[in-house]
Amino acid sequence: MNYPVWQLDFMGGGLLIAFISIVHVFIAHLAVGGGAFLAMTESRAVREDKPWMLEYVRRHAKFFMITSMVFGGVTGVGIWFIISLLAPEGTSVLVHNFVFGWATEWVFFFCEIVALFLYFYTFGKIPHKPHIRLAWLYLLFAWGSLFVINGIIAFMLSPGEWLNTGNFWDGFFNPTFWPSLVFRTFLSLMLTGVFALATAAFVSTEEHRAELVRHCAKWVVLPVIGMAASGMWYFAALPEFHHEIVSGHSPELRPILQWAIWTMPVIMLVGVVAAFRNPLKLKRPLAVALLVLGMVQIGTFEWVREGGRRPWLVSQYLYSNGIYAEDVSAVNEKGALDSAKWVKHKSVTADNRVAAGRELFVMQCSSCHSIGGPMKDI
Repeated sequence: MNYPVWQLDFMGGGLLIAFISIVHVFIAHLAVGGGAFLAMTESRAVREDKPWMLEYVRRHAKFFMITSMVFGGVTGVGIWFIISLLAPEGTSVLVHNFVFGWATEWVFFFCEIVALFLYFYTFGKIPHKPHIRLAWLYLLFAWGSLFVINGIIAFMLSPGEWLNTGNFWDGFFNPTFWPSLVFRTFLSLMLTGVFALATAAFVSTEEHRAELVRHCAKWVVLPVIGMAASGMWYFAALPEFHHEIVSGHSPELRPILQWAIWTMPVIMLVGVVAAFRNPLKLKRPLAVALLVLGMVQIGTFEWVREGGRRPWLVSQYLYSNGIYAEDVSAVNEKGALDSAKWVKHKSVTADNRVAAGRELFVMQCSSCHSIGGPMKDI
């Protein structure tokens, strides 16, 4: 209530945040696992003396670099831009409480960029051993970035002892930190396999394409098993209130959760079929299907995680409409309009009922509801 509100009638309810975030999270997770794939695939190509596989790694690295650095960077900036406009109070809480965490993450991200650029632009120009070390170094920085961001994102769902202490480390290493980190790590490896399978499916030589597809399919199938186990751990670690919402008390989240659960075995099945059971001419459509399924997986997971946090931006601390839990009694006593700084109407009269009602909607409801849009149309 301390900031003016940017009202997006049709795109309200956080739909714009969700769209940008899902694209960015898909690329960001892909970026984490990509370092391991580059290092291990190049190592295999060198060990088995397969120049054609090295060429595939080089081309994949270029596509990977453009996707993760350009699209990942642009959508990352886009997230900061959109949340600062649509959820300024929540953004302020994250910045002020985790400023050194964000600084650490940005250092990791900078080192990540440098390592990936060095890896790609030195391909074939330096010996394989130090070149492969650059890929492992990139992975270290990328996973470090995930480690830091995971703590801050998990904090919003389960702040834990931070609510009592306000301590940085209590907020960072919160009750869902470790299960979330493990789940996201496996998710990163799975998306890496999905992405690699898509590039492998377009290799021109049939024999090479078949071998690469089998190699990449393992990166899809095996991480799904880890995702299933860590997903159950993550679900069990949720605070009771949010556990109940996710487990079925929200009719909106129930079908999304089912999609999130069933997408995992479908991805595993398609990965197995793509690797072993279909003619080569079907590998490309299946690779594209896996990309779509990967986007569905990350989208449904993030949707459930965000939706399960409602009505909070930071659980038990800050509501979605920017009102702090400790201020609710004062706002109820004084009135929402009279408590707000950026409204024209401080009270409701017979003459301003519609205009004041719109201001109340914008303040109290627009963070979750739209006007005529797909997100909880009011």
